[in-house]
Amino acid sequence: MAIQAPKGTKDMLPQNAYKWYYIEDKLRHIAATYACREIRTPAFESTELFERGVGDTTDVVQKEMYTFEDKGGRSVTLKPEGTSPAVRAFVENSLFNEAQPTKLYYFTPVFRYENVQKGRLREHHQFGIEIFGSKEASLDAEIISLAMRAFREFGIRGLKLNINNIGCPKCRKTYNDALKAYLKENYDDLCDVCKSRFEKNPMRILDCKNKDCKKIVEGAPVILDYVCDDCREHFDKLQSYLTALGIEFKIDPLIVRGLDYYTKTVFEIINKDITVCGGGRYDGLIQEIGGPEMPAVGFGMGLERLILTLEEEGIEIPKSNYIDLYIASMDEASKIEALKIVNSLREKGIKCDCNHMSRNVKGQMKYSNKIEAAYTIVLGESELNEKRAKLKRMNDGEQIDIDITDLEDIVLKIK
Repeated sequence: MAIQAPKGTKDMLPQNAYKWYYIEDKLRHIAATYACREIRTPAFESTELFERGVGDTTDVVQKEMYTFEDKGGRSVTLKPEGTSPAVRAFVENSLFNEAQPTKLYYFTPVFRYENVQKGRLREHHQFGIEIFGSKEASLDAEIISLAMRAFREFGIRGLKLNINNIGCPKCRKTYNDALKAYLKENYDDLCDVCKSRFEKNPMRILDCKNKDCKKIVEGAPVILDYVCDDCREHFDKLQSYLTALGIEFKIDPLIVRGLDYYTKTVFEIINKDITVCGGGRYDGLIQEIGGPEMPAVGFGMGLERLILTLEEEGIEIPKSNYIDLYIASMDEASKIEALKIVNSLREKGIKCDCNHMSRNVKGQMKYSNKIEAAYTIVLGESELNEKRAKLKRMNDGEQIDIDITDLEDIVLKIK
């Protein structure tokens, strides 16, 4: 029996690579227009990073992490999210000493052991934005603007933006006391996981997917009624900035996000009841991981889910030529010449190939059609003797007479 890919993983096949190139190129360009620079972090980190940053009462840490001991007896974890590693790199490399804010973006694989569903894999890929060093609500609005612009440029319409403010450590304590008082009456009906969260982190109960727990929290106190003046002012400013940018939004007091490091702003972008992007502010995470007291804000966007959304919306991703030119050959002498020409053209940036399968000319032309070559040339004895051949444009069959020794002219005609 052939070995198969692990459950919840998916190969990116060559015929689909153009979709990823297109999406990544566009997102890189958009991030650059917002003055963001790329960062890359390892696929695995110390387990402590996620226990301290994400929170040991979250679903991610309790249920979903791929954690193991390496040969040195160290506990390491395949990263389940991109923010904590970016913060770790920011602190470890003392980027806090540079001019602030620090604006970063990344593409990264993330790993979570969860039920495999449509658009949800155990290994998936994220595009993320992380901005360190500023407490201003204008940056919260800016990253939301960046995300909304990305979806708009991909052609996705009808998105809904939901926002909330989940307070800071000062007002969170007051809210947790009120929430515990409410939940205490229904404690026996909570799931075992939520019972374990009751004392240490009752707010995580709001994020539980258990249907009984979800029903219990429907009447829970709303955190917006408990936020302090500073958090309230920040939330009011965020709304004014979003309005100034022409971004419509709805306040959803039930958004808490699934990671403990969030403070103040949290948001989700929804497409047909599916969250396609989420993020918020995490002003205590840098200090928690060992850096200075410094605010931060960011978001994550799943790339597989983005591709799925584009497909479901019927939005076609532009497909670039896999190959510009295929040179067919009739005999060994012309095969050698074809090999020389394609090798020289590749150095000039032309994507080209020739016969490596001992096919006859008819078979080579069928192959050039299958690989969707934009142009073809057929070389034989007469073409070699005369140093001339026909450059055939495959989409309409037009043929152009060329000098096979004039490579610059061939490049001009193909481009």
